[in-house]
This record gives sequence, C-alpha cells and structure tokens, in this order.
Amino acid sequence: MNIDFAPRSLRRTLFHLHPAVLALAGVGLLLCAGAAVVGWKLLEQQRERQHQLQHLRERVAALTARPQEVARIAIPEAQAAFVNGAIMQLNLPWRELQDAVLAATPRTVALLAMEPDPRKRILKITAETKNSDDMVDYIAALKEQESFSGVVLTRHEINEQDPNRPLRFQLEATWLAR
Repeated sequence: MNIDFAPRSLRRTLFHLHPAVLALAGVGLLLCAGAAVVGWKLLEQQRERQHQLQHLRERVAALTARPQEVARIAIPEAQAAFVNGAIMQLNLPWRELQDAVLAATPRTVALLAMEPDPRKRILKITAETKNSDDMVDYIAALKEQESFSGVVLTRHEINEQDPNRPLRFQLEATWLAR
C-alpha cells in the first residue's frame, strides 16, 4: 500500500517519475539544444551567403553599367625604342643563325665574332684564315646557306703583328625573316 500525504509539487512529481522517463527527458532537452545551435549556425551561413550574393550583384552591376576606360600612359619615345630593341634582340633566331654559320664554317676558318643587327636583319661576322682562298670559299659556302639571302665582304686585312700573318676579314650576311 502506498500512502502519500505530501502536497502536490514539482519535486514530488519528479520523485515519483520513473528514471527512464527522466533520462528520455534529458536526452530530449539535449537534442533540442543541439538543434537550436545547428539552426543558429545555418541561419548565420544563410545571412553570410546573402551578403556575398548582394556584394557580387553590386560588382556585376558596377562592371556592366559602364565600361571603364583604360588609362593611357604616355611612354617616352626613348623608352619605347629601348624596349622595342630589347624585344628584337630576344626574338633573334639565334639557333638558326648559329647552325647556318657553323654548317658553312670549315676548319681552316676561325670565327672571332658574330654581331647581329636585328633592325636590318644583318649578321656581322669577323673571322680569320691563313689565306684568301679559304676566305673566298667560306663566303661562297655562306651564300649557299638557305638562312642567308646575301653575303658581302666588308673588310679584310693581314695581321702583321702575328707571326703566322693570318688574314682577318669581316663580312655581313643578311638573314631571311621566317
């Protein structure tokens, strides 16, 4: 027999509840709290995305509303000429020119210098040989190269200070643009 004369109160009601009901109520409270936290985070993400979307719409509207003009910068003539000269030097067909010169150069000719002039497409070659026949043969061999459209002897002299007295000569070869 269960006799209970205590007045009705929350404490009395909780005391008489089964422990499983209390455990379920605790789990329910934890789930509600977790759902509230997750819902709050989702709401913050939605607000952030709405803010980003609004920002992107404003940028698109600003970009499509009126095309912006690119500011024109006045480049001094000397600087433009210098930059163009550097670009021409970088765009020289070095490998092709070198291969053509080396293919035409016999063992009897010693190359001393190769100086390109990219504006005129002229390659100045300075070389030495023992006699004039080798020089003439070398010029003829260069003329036969497909890379050059013309080869001209510009200067020749005998080096009297050298005991071997080599013939030093300079020629200009005009290369073809490809």
